[in-house]
Formats: sequence, C-alpha cells, structure tokens
Amino acid sequence: MARAPLPVRDGLGPTRIRMPDDPSPVTVLQYLISRFPQDERRLREKVALGEVVDAGGTPISLDSVVRPRADIYLYRDPPDEPVVPFPMEILHRDENLLVVDKPHFLATTPRGAYVARSALVVLRRELDLPDLSPAHRLDRLTAGVLVFTIRPEVRRAYQELFAARTVTKIYDAIARHDPNLTVPLVIKSRMVKERGVLRAEEVPGEPNAETRVEVAAVHDGWARYTLTPKTGRTHQLRLHMSSLGVPIVGDNFYPTFYEVAHDDYSRPLALLARELSFDDPFTGERCVFATRRTLDFPS
Repeated sequence: MARAPLPVRDGLGPTRIRMPDDPSPVTVLQYLISRFPQDERRLREKVALGEVVDAGGTPISLDSVVRPRADIYLYRDPPDEPVVPFPMEILHRDENLLVVDKPHFLATTPRGAYVARSALVVLRRELDLPDLSPAHRLDRLTAGVLVFTIRPEVRRAYQELFAARTVTKIYDAIARHDPNLTVPLVIKSRMVKERGVLRAEEVPGEPNAETRVEVAAVHDGWARYTLTPKTGRTHQLRLHMSSLGVPIVGDNFYPTFYEVAHDDYSRPLALLARELSFDDPFTGERCVFATRRTLDFPS
C-alpha cells in the first residue's frame, strides 16, 4: 500500500476512503456526506480547511468531482472514549523496537470505539514516535507483552517473524481445574472467524490452529495453565480452552456470549501474554521479553 499523503497527527494516521467504481457526477464532498451524513458539518469544515486530500496530497475543493476508485484521505475525529485506568509499562526500547506490557482492556490499534485510547496511538503521541507500528497484536482483553517497530525500514522484517511463526509465545491463563484432562496435551482444530461476526468457531476440516496446554499450578479448584500456541488465529486460546471444557475466567465470548459494559473493569479476562522470544533478524541475537504482570486465582 502506498504511503499516506498526510502525516500522523496526534498519534493518528489519516483515514483512506475509496471512491466508488462507477463514474459519478457528484462531488467528492457530496459522496462523503452520503457515506457519513452524521458528519456533514465537520466534512464541510475539513474540505474548506484543505484537510481532505487526494493520493498525491492535493486538497479537495468544494467542486472536485469523484474519480472512480480514487483514494481520498482525511483525519477522522476520535470518538469520546473512556480512559483505561491501568498503566502501560515499557519493557524494552532500542532504535528498532519498543516492547510494552499492555494492560487488560486496552486495544492494540485503533478500531471501532477504541481509537485515540489504543496502545498504538497513546504511544505515538506520548513518545513522539509517529512511525510506530505493531509487529503483532493482542486482543483488547488480553494483557502482556506487545511488540512495536519504531522505524518503517525495519517493520517488515519483524512482522515476517510473526507471519512465519518463528516467534515463541507463551501465555498464562486461569481456568477451572479439570483433573480428568490428561496434560500436557496438544489441541488442534480448524477455526474460522467471519468478518463482522464477533465469535470464532471450530468447524470440520484440516486443522489450522494448534495450542499446547500444560498445568503450571493448582489452587482450590482452579488451575494456572501454560498455553503455547503454534499458530495465531483470532481468539485461538480462548476457543481452545473453552472446547476443552475449561473456559478462561472472565471470558464473555466462550462458551457463551454475554454483554459487558465498556467501562466495566471488574472482571478482566484471565489471559496473559507472559513471554515472547525470537532471533533478531538484524543482529541474530536471541531476544526474550517477559511481562511483569501476574494472574491471581479467583478468591
């Protein structure tokens, strides 16, 4: 994808909007208003201020006509978001990498209702790192080790480590102890998650998700499980634990979905990205990063 013609501003990059395929006599502004009628006033203001541009960085005027499949860029107004009341500690920083200890409830990247308060935007803004980019992602409800790249020229090399599954990831999870489970065990299944559907599901077919499950400690009917995923499917660990009959404490998706208010922090998902390790693609040195967070057994 071509580099956006507008720089990162307040930690947020511009939004890209693709114009329709067919020729249209309407102006770009008219098309944007038809897409986002609730934002008409702000869209008119942004066009008047020259803040809506084409792929070459030329500001769109009030009379600019839609060109088929052209890309238009503008800054979106961040929603009114609650502040996640938990700290995000820096575990490591060098010229290429920034590694943080992400708290529960904090989104990795801007998405949906979590934009300005996502980890990426907060770090870009607070550390003045406009080119910061995630090397991988953690679910909003999962805490622990999260790796970002600082310089664009090294981004691909680190992201490819995760894509090639050469990164070792170890998670902790708290769930009911089932003495009938023979551990350690490896669970393999085929998982699918449709776009726009909240939950993933397991279906018949060739496995595409694999997790090693071990029990690290047992206390009063609960167990601390060590989970080592070989793959990185969305909600893989949560769904695999649920399919074993021991859903993770605080999981409101599996086995049954139930609503939780966005500002309810009383029962975090007991899933923690405890350790992440890989061979650095530039130095060849072994990098090991570990969280300073812990998971407590339910009282």
